[in-house]
Amino acid sequence: MFIENNPEDKIYRDLIDLAFDICDEFILVVRRDMDISDNMNNVLEKLKPFLKEVKEQFEWPGTITLYEQPALVYYYSTDNNAKEILKQATNSLHEWLQPHLPEDLCFIKNSKPWLINTSHERLSYILTEDKEDIDRIIKIKGLKIKL
Repeated sequence: MFIENNPEDKIYRDLIDLAFDICDEFILVVRRDMDISDNMNNVLEKLKPFLKEVKEQFEWPGTITLYEQPALVYYYSTDNNAKEILKQATNSLHEWLQPHLPEDLCFIKNSKPWLINTSHERLSYILTEDKEDIDRIIKIKGLKIKL
């Protein structure tokens, strides 16, 4: 299910709410070859209580890097407090870009990518065959989905 528009404002918040209801984990990516802003550090600091682990990776959902150094992929639990932090950090799914924010906010359901977001390419899609998930996604007013 390709997301054909950039979920912003209420659409973004509704999508985040749904992802937290359905998924058990989300990730954010920090690339070592780019600067990190104070705002980005602030968001990472606020999310620390929900951090499960950090891995050095050359790939994550939607991305395979060709960089010399691996990126840091932060894995978080989907806690309601973390949800509010993501909703306060930005009003747009595609604004998860370094240096202002960590990159590529993605959601994982049962160890499998569910919402894949490659912010710098403005490309987002949802991988699910669950009819209930699909029904709930389609009900997000203003979210343009291509099946």
